[in-house]
Amino acid sequence: MSTVTNLAFFRARPGRTHELGMALVALVEPTRSEAECLSYNLHQSVEDPDVWFVYENWKTASGLEAHMHAKHIRKFLAAAPTLITGDIELRRFSMISASTMRA
Repeated sequence: MSTVTNLAFFRARPGRTHELGMALVALVEPTRSEAECLSYNLHQSVEDPDVWFVYENWKTASGLEAHMHAKHIRKFLAAAPTLITGDIELRRFSMISASTMRA
Protein backbone atom coordinates (compact mmCIF):
# COMPACT_ATOMS: atom_id res chain seq x y z
CA MET A 1 0.00 0.00 0.00
CA SER A 2 1.23 3.48 -0.77
CA THR A 3 1.19 6.57 1.37
CA VAL A 4 -1.76 8.87 0.71
CA THR A 5 -1.48 12.65 0.70
CA ASN A 6 -4.61 14.73 1.08
CA LEU A 7 -4.89 18.46 0.49
CA ALA A 8 -7.97 20.19 1.87
CA PHE A 9 -8.66 23.81 0.87
CA PHE A 10 -11.06 26.14 2.68
CA ARG A 11 -12.22 29.73 2.10
CA ALA A 12 -13.56 31.58 5.13
CA ARG A 13 -16.87 33.37 4.96
CA PRO A 14 -16.41 37.15 5.08
CA GLY A 15 -15.45 38.13 8.61
CA ARG A 16 -15.02 34.51 9.77
CA THR A 17 -11.30 33.94 9.10
CA HIS A 18 -10.36 33.96 12.78
CA GLU A 19 -13.12 31.51 13.72
CA LEU A 20 -12.25 29.19 10.83
CA GLY A 21 -8.60 29.31 11.79
CA MET A 22 -9.39 28.43 15.41
CA ALA A 23 -11.60 25.52 14.30
CA LEU A 24 -8.85 24.22 12.00
CA VAL A 25 -6.16 24.59 14.67
CA ALA A 26 -8.35 22.51 16.99
CA LEU A 27 -8.08 19.61 14.51
CA VAL A 28 -4.28 19.45 14.49
CA GLU A 29 -3.43 17.63 17.72
CA PRO A 30 -6.26 15.07 17.72
CA THR A 31 -5.53 14.26 14.08
CA ARG A 32 -1.80 13.91 14.67
CA SER A 33 -2.58 11.40 17.42
CA GLU A 34 -4.48 9.12 15.01
CA ALA A 35 -2.60 5.85 14.47
CA GLU A 36 -2.25 6.16 10.68
CA CYS A 37 -1.44 9.88 10.53
CA LEU A 38 2.11 10.57 9.34
CA SER A 39 1.76 14.36 9.26
CA TYR A 40 -0.97 16.98 9.48
CA ASN A 41 -0.07 20.62 8.88
CA LEU A 42 -2.29 23.70 8.66
CA HIS A 43 -1.43 26.62 6.37
CA GLN A 44 -2.91 30.08 5.76
CA SER A 45 -2.41 31.97 2.50
CA VAL A 46 -0.01 34.89 2.59
CA GLU A 47 -1.81 36.59 -0.31
CA ASP A 48 -5.38 35.98 0.90
CA PRO A 49 -5.82 35.34 4.64
CA ASP A 50 -9.31 33.91 4.04
CA VAL A 51 -7.76 30.89 2.28
CA TRP A 52 -6.54 27.96 4.38
CA PHE A 53 -5.32 24.51 3.54
CA VAL A 54 -4.33 21.34 5.34
CA TYR A 55 -1.49 19.16 4.05
CA GLU A 56 -1.81 15.67 5.46
CA ASN A 57 -0.08 12.35 4.91
CA TRP A 58 -1.52 8.97 5.85
CA LYS A 59 -0.04 5.48 5.99
CA THR A 60 -2.98 4.11 3.99
CA ALA A 61 -6.17 5.21 2.25
CA SER A 62 -8.16 3.38 4.93
CA GLY A 63 -6.40 5.49 7.57
CA LEU A 64 -7.53 8.65 5.79
CA GLU A 65 -11.05 7.24 5.48
CA ALA A 66 -11.15 6.48 9.23
CA HIS A 67 -9.98 10.03 9.90
CA MET A 68 -12.91 11.42 7.92
CA HIS A 69 -15.25 9.65 10.36
CA ALA A 70 -13.40 10.68 13.54
CA LYS A 71 -15.39 12.61 16.14
CA HIS A 72 -13.29 15.80 15.83
CA ILE A 73 -13.71 15.84 12.03
CA ARG A 74 -17.46 15.24 12.21
CA LYS A 75 -17.76 18.12 14.69
CA PHE A 76 -15.79 20.41 12.37
CA LEU A 77 -17.82 19.40 9.32
CA ALA A 78 -21.06 20.14 11.19
CA ALA A 79 -19.84 23.69 11.91
CA ALA A 80 -18.18 24.24 8.51
CA PRO A 81 -21.21 25.73 6.70
CA THR A 82 -21.16 28.70 9.10
CA LEU A 83 -17.40 29.19 8.68
CA ILE A 84 -16.64 28.55 5.01
CA THR A 85 -17.97 29.74 1.72
CA GLY A 86 -18.30 27.24 -1.10
CA ASP A 87 -17.25 23.64 -0.80
CA ILE A 88 -14.22 22.17 0.90
CA GLU A 89 -11.89 21.25 -1.94
CA LEU A 90 -10.26 17.86 -1.35
CA ARG A 91 -7.45 16.50 -3.50
CA ARG A 92 -5.83 13.11 -2.91
CA PHE A 93 -2.42 12.07 -4.14
CA SER A 94 -0.22 8.98 -4.02
CA MET A 95 3.39 9.63 -3.12
CA ILE A 96 5.74 8.80 -5.99
CA SER A 97 9.12 9.82 -4.58
CA ALA A 98 10.68 8.21 -1.55
CA SER A 99 9.28 9.65 1.66
CA THR A 100 11.43 11.62 4.05
CA MET A 101 8.76 11.31 6.77
CA ARG A 102 9.33 9.05 9.70
CA ALA A 103 6.56 6.70 10.74
